[in-house]
Amino acid sequence: MKLFLMTLLLSGLTLWTGRAADITKIEGRAAGWDITTRRSVCRLRLDGAGGIYPVFWGNRACVGVSPEQNRKRANGPFRLDEVPVRGTYADKMPVLEVVYADGTRDCELTLVSAEVVSVEGRETLKIVQRDKHYPLEVVSYLRVLPEYDLIEKWIEVTNTARRGKEEIRIENLLSGSALLPADRYFLTHHSGQWFREYQLRKTELTAGVKSLLSRDFFAFENTPWFAVTNTPDDDAHHAEVWFGQVHYSGNWRIDFEATHSSHLQIVGGINFWDTELSLLPGQSFRTPKFSMGYTPDGTEDAAQLAHAYVRGEILPAPHRDRIRPVLYNSWYATAFDVNEEQQLALARRAKEIGVELFVIDDGWFKGRKSDNAGLGDWTVDPEKFPNGLQSMIGRINELGLDFGIWVEPEMVNPNSDLYRKHPDWVLNFPNRERTEWRNQLTLNLAREDVYQYLLKSMTDLLAQNNIKFVKWDRNRGLTQPGWPEADRRIQREVRIRYMENLYRLIETLRERFPDVIFENCSSGGGRPDLGMLQRMDQTWASDNTDPIDRLFIQYGYLSAWPANTMVCWINRSDYHRAGLSLDYTFDVAMQGVLGIGQDITKWNERETATAKRKIAEYKEVRDLVQRGVADRLRSPFEGNRSAVQYTDAGASRSVVFCYNLGETMEGSTEQMRESQMLRLRSLDPEKNYRINNDAATYTGDYLMKIGIRWPVQGAYKSAVIRITRL
Repeated sequence: MKLFLMTLLLSGLTLWTGRAADITKIEGRAAGWDITTRRSVCRLRLDGAGGIYPVFWGNRACVGVSPEQNRKRANGPFRLDEVPVRGTYADKMPVLEVVYADGTRDCELTLVSAEVVSVEGRETLKIVQRDKHYPLEVVSYLRVLPEYDLIEKWIEVTNTARRGKEEIRIENLLSGSALLPADRYFLTHHSGQWFREYQLRKTELTAGVKSLLSRDFFAFENTPWFAVTNTPDDDAHHAEVWFGQVHYSGNWRIDFEATHSSHLQIVGGINFWDTELSLLPGQSFRTPKFSMGYTPDGTEDAAQLAHAYVRGEILPAPHRDRIRPVLYNSWYATAFDVNEEQQLALARRAKEIGVELFVIDDGWFKGRKSDNAGLGDWTVDPEKFPNGLQSMIGRINELGLDFGIWVEPEMVNPNSDLYRKHPDWVLNFPNRERTEWRNQLTLNLAREDVYQYLLKSMTDLLAQNNIKFVKWDRNRGLTQPGWPEADRRIQREVRIRYMENLYRLIETLRERFPDVIFENCSSGGGRPDLGMLQRMDQTWASDNTDPIDRLFIQYGYLSAWPANTMVCWINRSDYHRAGLSLDYTFDVAMQGVLGIGQDITKWNERETATAKRKIAEYKEVRDLVQRGVADRLRSPFEGNRSAVQYTDAGASRSVVFCYNLGETMEGSTEQMRESQMLRLRSLDPEKNYRINNDAATYTGDYLMKIGIRWPVQGAYKSAVIRITRL
């Protein structure tokens, strides 16, 4: 402990240089590496016996201060390898668990090399370790993105045997581990189910293990995102926050183990539940990324860093900076009963109110009259569209609208030509009933023939029609995830191979059709993650379009992902029988990518005029919503008010959305006993601003410290406030 603290003093505080990254090698008795971002440092140390382990991750101001200040921040005698393995002592959560050919289940790694390399233009610490006896090489990567205060971690394992059949079985392989200094920690995460996604939950991490995970390819219960604070007041702007996400869309897990000594280990990656990998000589496997960040400025700053990271690094480059169009989707108007003239009638009204993209949903393909037939047969239904799709698309394009389409490639109905021809193409086990879910089964995308079929089907659809948008859905989780035709050695790899081919399918289609916008959907918000957002441009956040529920869903979503990925529809949903106005419904949906989903041909003149006005208003501020800094000013989880502010990068323009839920008596709740002023954020304190078109002006400092009086009166009322710098 004394040696570590002395090392901190001798090494000094490395100043931020503005370089792409700062990975500094430390020489001498305390050899290791400092991995530095704007406000954090992760220190790794070599032990001289072939081991490498973390000794600190947190505020970079803690490096180079006095031993008295640092004593509670250092990991001290608590020892955890940078890549914890199953082996020797069982006192940590392992990232790697293997079984060697002779049955040995104990892994013992030794350091071979550590060097700074460039990965996609970023400085990356590459650490090479090998088992002391067996032919296993483990390469761990730490890629630094300093402007986001983030480090990406992933691992590649290789069976280095040169010949023979010396197989290595991988029973667990996560993407990385992190160790936090001794402190009191609180976890914020998402909880939910279908129709109730992204609800925020907070819990103290007492001694023991807390797991967030998926076992059936659905992320309704939890999402692969977390935020850990060292104070229960995680909204405080000076709370320390460690946050992260697993970049994976299959089965994933994030585990938190708090020790009696108050240290906290965090691991994340693929959930190897009922999964195993087999590596033959020369074979390798690379994990998905696990990105982790640190900020000393609270959970809102953590969310803003995550938004900037997704927009700047994760989203597909072709549409990363593109303003998302206002879309209309015909599902709630027509369901499966679709035809050309009916869709054109909807498209004309959509154009009239200001829509830019018209999307036909389910029901357009062969045999699709209900949800019990047709999935898998991705050809146009000649009964519904005797002239094919392109005839209708051409007429929609003449209106000035782009055209989009709904697909669900990963599923199949037993009542389909595809299933009748290839019943072995679905996930199944012998002697077990094939459980149908929404009258469908899951295609085994681990199979190459299934992959090739879907690639050809989707390629033909996009090549033969002028389609600019694809809504990619998946409406069921996994059951009977078997692959009886495969060699038994790889049968338990089916989930991993499925995801590899799914990613490969989407990536290939994007390469072939770079102008197409792809929307990620999974029975609502069942697959929200950076694995999909790396390949999809936006996410259908929930099947629930009720504006009251959406205030909670959207607030929770913005904890992890930016508004330009959050698709928000207006609809006739009023599950709470609150009699919501169309203005209120639009104001809620304007928080993200605006869409309309109801039968607009049945709107009266007043409703049509309201829609025109609100869509025009949205277009005036959507650059702020989709590109600006998001500040969640009031949480619906804490009272009957909600407010979100979006501000441009130069702090010259801002828009604030304010909402009332049910009214409460003055002074009757904690929120109503607080100040009735709404303090804004992200403005320039020295500049003057005007609110809407009022003559009065206010300094940014005043608006952020004093604020504006809460602008909404009455239950289920809303306001859109525009702030302009003079």
